[in-house]
Amino acid sequence: MKIAVTKEALLEGLQRIQNVVSTRPTLPILTNALLEADSNGLHLTTTDLEVGIRCKVEARVEKAGATTLPARKLVSIIRELPNSEIVIEVDSKNAASIRCGASYFKIYGLPKEDFPAFPSFEEENSLTLKQADLKDGLRKTSYAISSDEARFVLNGILFSLTENKLALVATDGRRLALFDTELEFPKSHERDFILPTKAVTELQRLLSDEGDMVISSSANLVSFHLNGAQLVSKLVDGNYPNYRQVIPGEAKERIALEREAFLNCVRRVSLLSTDKTSSVRLTFTKNNLDISANTPEVGEAKESLSLNYKGADISIAFNPEFLMDPLRNLPNDEVYLELIDEMSPGVIKIQSPFLYVIMPMRVST
Repeated sequence: MKIAVTKEALLEGLQRIQNVVSTRPTLPILTNALLEADSNGLHLTTTDLEVGIRCKVEARVEKAGATTLPARKLVSIIRELPNSEIVIEVDSKNAASIRCGASYFKIYGLPKEDFPAFPSFEEENSLTLKQADLKDGLRKTSYAISSDEARFVLNGILFSLTENKLALVATDGRRLALFDTELEFPKSHERDFILPTKAVTELQRLLSDEGDMVISSSANLVSFHLNGAQLVSKLVDGNYPNYRQVIPGEAKERIALEREAFLNCVRRVSLLSTDKTSSVRLTFTKNNLDISANTPEVGEAKESLSLNYKGADISIAFNPEFLMDPLRNLPNDEVYLELIDEMSPGVIKIQSPFLYVIMPMRVST
């Protein structure tokens, strides 16, 4: 195998695939990237057996072939090379010579045959979606994914394809984020699947604000084809809980809040919240909101916000991080907080199909 490629193109390709590589692989080959050169250019692939990424790099192929090379070591070398053409030549024993200007490196790889096969998908199980819609949906929901491995079905985002709508759901049992978007597809494509956290993270790296993408799926795998790259992931095995039943009924109070001002107040007050059991209290009175925190042996903080509120006096406490997460990830200038009473979940909404349910905290006043 012998190729010539620009530093910029090769480095961009390697950076797109390198995060999948495990730091504690079950097999030595999984620390390597697969390099395949053919008449179409150079193809780069990495996998950890759960998630895999493949992308194409424009290259001049002088001799077709394939090998696998240590991914992170290769990235480190290419990053330090000067900005000129790079020539990579691989011999029959998978030793790669890398030349660029006056620089020369030789690194040893493993044969392509040892590398896990990349899955293929049937086109009839595919659907097309705007990248911007999925990027927006993942940003608005992914922060609510559970990190508790004991509840493994919550370690990802639910993709629910029903009635020409894609719903994305994430929850950790204490808060829930739900986003949906219109999407036309045949009834035969209706299904639910859970995309694991690592795949969600890698997908967010690949998504852009323009262009379409293709989603394909099988019984236990899903593929995302976008921007000259393909992400394939195993699905979380299990049934996602019925998220609809945790969404509260009709609210008694619907309060409009300036998102950024509200976020800044909560962030400042939460400086005196010392751990995950801490809370901030929201106290609504006529045309006023008091945001306060009182932490024993630390101190207390309080801020007030003027707002248009004519409802009943109500006081409710929330985990500050959980309260701030959607406020950080929503682009809207105004959000709505819906409340029933101080013991019922609060709901944050915007003027588009999104909602965020947050459980209140029971604290002594």
